[in-house]
Amino acid sequence: MIEDALSRAEMATADFNAFAHLDVDGALSAADALDRAKGRLVGPLHGIPVAVKDVIDVAGLPVTGGSRHLADRRPRTDATSVAALRRAGAVIVGITVTHEMAYGPTGDRSAHGAVLNPCDPARIAGGSSAGSAVAVATSAVPLSLGTDTGGSVRIPGALSGVLGLKPTYGAISNAGTVPLSPSLDHVGLHASTVGDLRVGLAVLTGRPAPAHVGPLRAAWLDFGVDPIDPELAERVRRLARAAFGILGPARMDPELAARIREDFSAVQGAEAHAQHAHRIATRPDLFDPEVLERLEAAAKVPAWKYTRALDRRDELRRAVLRQFGTADVLVTPTTPISAPLLDQREIDMGGTRAAVRDVLLSLTHQWNLLGFPALSVPISTPRLPAGLQLIAPPGGEERLLAAADRILSTQYRQKRK
Repeated sequence: MIEDALSRAEMATADFNAFAHLDVDGALSAADALDRAKGRLVGPLHGIPVAVKDVIDVAGLPVTGGSRHLADRRPRTDATSVAALRRAGAVIVGITVTHEMAYGPTGDRSAHGAVLNPCDPARIAGGSSAGSAVAVATSAVPLSLGTDTGGSVRIPGALSGVLGLKPTYGAISNAGTVPLSPSLDHVGLHASTVGDLRVGLAVLTGRPAPAHVGPLRAAWLDFGVDPIDPELAERVRRLARAAFGILGPARMDPELAARIREDFSAVQGAEAHAQHAHRIATRPDLFDPEVLERLEAAAKVPAWKYTRALDRRDELRRAVLRQFGTADVLVTPTTPISAPLLDQREIDMGGTRAAVRDVLLSLTHQWNLLGFPALSVPISTPRLPAGLQLIAPPGGEERLLAAADRILSTQYRQKRK
């Protein structure tokens, strides 16, 4: 199994630049050690190949954040999440390419080069956990670790056609990850099946997700102001209706949405700049120019905006929880568009030119600020992959997994007709 995974990972890298480093010797050695267990299962991931994003520490391997600043970095110990995977029997096959310092939703700015979309190499795979999504999409591995600060697991999951889970804030330890914005950073997962996702989540949280019992009620969340490709929105809505029946209404007040967007930007900007201020001051030339421009702009966030954003986060959580009403999950598209072209930085949205970065993040960033779990489920479209996003209250991962099962089963039945 591991030799096959390494072979597929090599192809995924040659074709789509999924991996920054393949640990051939380490993976084969770990597989041999598991073989010597003589029929004893080490854990629920015994012998399963797993890939890890290039911001999550794997002992002895180059974990560089996709940046020349960290080119020589070799952590001595595993991140808490990686250690949990190993204890469960997983075999780490390599480090996947990330957008530099995990600071971008496109996945095409890295010291290791751009990650290409597995369905159309002329397009982005999404970011920042680009390589992790592509590793699963190309069947190199069934499970991969990523991080999500504003959508960085869910966006590449949607654009590359795999499941992408951002759990409740703090459900999976961030210890041993290269931070971007500690108040928003979540370790998350890409997977090829809900079953794989369920096992991976249980391993990483240290507890199995209890099965959701009873009916699942869903509501369509309307943001009111953010433009969405109408054809994509209708496709997502139709699938959700087929899966859940009547969709309850949920509408986020535009003023509330604007406050969340403002506070997310303040927290992410202030904390991202704080993480990299010394590097900006001493060796700005080692950053990709686009990433450097964003970090320099982030320096302008006033301290009062950052403090206010943290102070009123609980108030915003309560306001958004009211949007659920009697629904178990909220439904939106994961992204308002399918994958843009590589290096494309503007897109027409209903006659208005908009920044690709802002559009990609427009439906995902809220759940990082609020810490709610959110899951992108791949949906079929005529050409490029897209995602249906499910959101639950904190601790509601079991609802997301049950709802994802429902969505995928419905989609499968529709294809067979």
